[in-house]
Formats: sequence, C-alpha cells, structure tokens
Amino acid sequence: MALILGVALGYYLNVKSFNAYNETIYAAESKVKEIDGQLLKVKDSSSVQFKNLQLEKEQVITSSQATEKTREKALEPLTLLSDIFLRLIKMIVGPLVFTTLVVGVAKVGDISAVGRIGGKTMLWFISASFLSLLLGMIMVNIFKPGEAMNLPLPPSNIDTGVKGVALSMKDFISHIVPKSFVESMATNEILQIVVFSLFFGVATAAIGEKGQIVISFFDSVAHVILKITGYVMNFAPFAVFGAMAAIVAKQGLGVLSTYAIFVGEFYSSMLLLWVLLIFIGYIILKKRVFNLMSRMKEPVLLAFSTASSEAAYPKTMLQLERFGCKDKIVSFVLPLGYSFNLDGSMLYMTFASLFIAQSYGINLSFEQQITMLLILMLTSKGIAGVPRASLVVIAGTIATFNIPEAGIALLIGIDPLLDMGRSATNVIGNSLATAVVSKWEGELTEAND
Repeated sequence: MALILGVALGYYLNVKSFNAYNETIYAAESKVKEIDGQLLKVKDSSSVQFKNLQLEKEQVITSSQATEKTREKALEPLTLLSDIFLRLIKMIVGPLVFTTLVVGVAKVGDISAVGRIGGKTMLWFISASFLSLLLGMIMVNIFKPGEAMNLPLPPSNIDTGVKGVALSMKDFISHIVPKSFVESMATNEILQIVVFSLFFGVATAAIGEKGQIVISFFDSVAHVILKITGYVMNFAPFAVFGAMAAIVAKQGLGVLSTYAIFVGEFYSSMLLLWVLLIFIGYIILKKRVFNLMSRMKEPVLLAFSTASSEAAYPKTMLQLERFGCKDKIVSFVLPLGYSFNLDGSMLYMTFASLFIAQSYGINLSFEQQITMLLILMLTSKGIAGVPRASLVVIAGTIATFNIPEAGIALLIGIDPLLDMGRSATNVIGNSLATAVVSKWEGELTEAND
C-alpha cells in the first residue's frame, strides 16, 4: 500500500512542481553539450572565443547545480523518511552480523566443520556469480539495447562524477582483512566484520567450557538486537512511501518511457535469472523451494522499494529460520552473501558494461567479453557498502577496454530504478544459497511458523 501511495504522490508532485526543475536541468544539460561541441571546433585554446565559451559553460553548470540543490531541498521531507530507516538498518546490521555469526560458528564447533560449510557456501556463491555474469553477457548480446543509442565518442576529459576502481589486489585484500574491528563496525564493512567474527567464533569454540559463557552472552545480545530490529521494521512502510514518492517526483514516469526498452530488457534478463536460480533450487530443495519463495515476498518487496538489500537483511534472516534453516547456517552464510553473492548486481555489471560499449559502436570480441566477465568477478567482491558500488566497478572495468567512462552518464539517471531490481534479486540469491547449504549440511528441518 505504501509503495502504491508513494508512486501516486510522487507523480502528483512531479507534474505540479518538480517538472519545472527538471526542464531547467535538461535545458542546461543540452546547452552544455552544445558548448562542448563548439569548444571542439575552436583549435586555439588561448583565444577569446574559447575562454568565453568556457565561462559560459561554467555559468550554465553553476546554474544547473543550484537548481538541482533546490530540487533536492524540496525532496528532503520525503527522502528523510527513507534516510532515517536506512540509517537505523545500518545501525543494527553490524552488531547483528557479529553476534549471530559468533554464536553460529561457535555452535558449529571445530574449525574443520567451519571450513566444510564455508567451502560449500563459496562453491554456490562462485557458481551463482558466474551464472549471473554470463547470463548478463548473453542477454545484452541478444537484445543489443545500446545499438539504438548510436552515440559519437565523447571527449576524453568529460567528468561523470563516478570514479572507477582499478583491479588492485591490495585494495581487494584491504576490503577483506580488518585493521580495526571497531573501524569495521563504524563503517559497516560487512566482509571485515565477518572475518573477525569467524576468528572470534572459532576461538570461542576452541576454549571449551569457558567459551559457553561467551556463547550464552552473545546469544542473548543477538536476541536483543533482533527485538530492536522488530521496532525498526515498524517504520519500513513509511520508508517505502518516502523512497518511492521521492524517486517518482524527481525522475517522473517519463524516465521509464525514455529508457523503456533498456529497462524492459534488463528486467526480462533479471526475471530469467530468477527462473534459473529457482530451478536450480528446485533440483536441490524439491517443492520446498516454492515455500521459500513465498516466505521471501516481504523481504524482496522491502529490498525492491528501498533499493537496499541491507534493509531486508533482518527479515530475510527471520524467514530463513522459520523456513527450517538452522541459525548457525543462516548466521554464517547470509553475511557472506552480502559481499560474495550479489547475483542481481553481477548480471547488471556485464549487461550495463556491454550496453555502454554498444552505445558507442565499440565491438568487443568473445574473448574480450569473457575477460571482462572475469575482471568483474574479481573487482565486484568486497565493495559492499560503497555508494553506487555497481557503477563504480563498471567505471573501472570499462576503462580497461578503452570504453569511454562518460558512458556511465547514460545510466546514472535510471540507476535507482535498476538498483531496485538488483537489490530484490540479491535477496532471492542469498536466501536460496542459505537454504541449499542447509540442505547439503543435513541441517534443514521442517518449517517452523
């Protein structure tokens, strides 16, 4: 209900007041493109004409930025609702992951059991990630959404506002290994919290009887945090309402028609990924997979409407335990999934990267596309918590293949809309992973409502 009301209010606000802001911003963007074209024709960069054009461009950009700030200020009452909710979620995710994972690992017991479960978990994650990336690559080659854009190559100095990340082993390791547990908790570096929790949980199990006091304490803390989660979740409908009203008021329903083909083809590919994942889940879980998907409706809708799979984390955990997954498996697999098993984001990365290449008429060979897929497989790990993480990774990857980073600008406008689908898919992928690993471990019991 909040989702529908949010869209309705957003559309009303867009038509009544925000359309004026948008038209001013679009006019400024067109003017900047026109000036860029004139600048390319002026050969002498020290001439008066060149300087005047540069000055005019700066004035247009300044005016556009002022209008954008005014628009954002007008949206504040709506964005405030979703911001409060997401901040509350971030407040509890770190402590929830730490306490539940420590208890889960300690209950598993010996390190060989942790390694066995971890091995099965990573097998699913790597396979699902590869499937998602490969499907994105196949579908974008079938649909060819970028060919309709037919864009000329842009000047190399155009700034998109999104800084890419290079493929660096040092950066990858720094995202995994914490230098301070307190800093990891403060910055919500989930993967680093997971690493520390694994050490802590194994060590707790290793000290035997003395460790039982610690396990009992953290078990109690986890239940307290889950109680807090219940309070926070009562605010979810207001956050959904605010998020949807803000995005529709800002973008308008017109953003759907402008990129309707691209959005439609992307969501078709996403739906196919759902079908494939559920089919694989059916092979392992049999008919229970449909019961699992039924239980995931609320977490998926929450992730979709807030464009945050983190927001659905507590609900996903609760529903998995009710489905019959043991808490020690849920608290082990689910946090890892938030860094290693972002299936929706994986599909988007190959789909979007090749879409940008197609838009500029750049043809990549099959070997280059496979290389891109493998690079994305590595660079996408451990960047959970980075704002616009998918765009950041795409920007860094396409630069490796001499595809203009300015192409990111094609996606920035509709990225929030696509992020909703990615977040929902991430929840589906992680819930299936947890249920499958539980089944493989023989720890899947009857549903408990």
